[in-house]
Amino acid sequence: MIFNSINTSLSKSCSSLTSLVYQQVRNATKKTGGSSRNGRDSAGRRLGAKKFDGQLVKTGNIIFRQRGTRIFPGENVGMGRDHTLFALVPGYVKYYRISNDEKNTERRFVGVTHDPNTALPLDPNQPRQRKFDLVDVNDFNKKLEEEYASYRNSQQ
Repeated sequence: MIFNSINTSLSKSCSSLTSLVYQQVRNATKKTGGSSRNGRDSAGRRLGAKKFDGQLVKTGNIIFRQRGTRIFPGENVGMGRDHTLFALVPGYVKYYRISNDEKNTERRFVGVTHDPNTALPLDPNQPRQRKFDLVDVNDFNKKLEEEYASYRNSQQ
């Protein structure tokens, strides 16, 4: 009898326990992604040639962007503090090499010339190239007189 009463009380308590056990448990359907310490990268610095051999440049145009001196400044070319090469005068870009026989090395240079047919490097004994952009005043005055004469003739 005692066992009967214990059995009924256990069955009643077990039924209430089983109802708790059979309750719905909802789990995630997608596993969460793990964190990563990778995936960062800086953008490229856009280094390299901006003007090529034979191209026309204006004063101040950037010819070559670089880190360190891969290419050295030659005729009419300046170098910025970040080693950027730029044109000092308007003209045509020329790339050339000069070899150093003592060290058996070769340096690359870039220069700007006034004439597209000029070859670099220039002979050190040659006179310096200059571009004056001057106007022949006598020729200019003659043209003005001719235009004025033709204008007066058309008025008469």
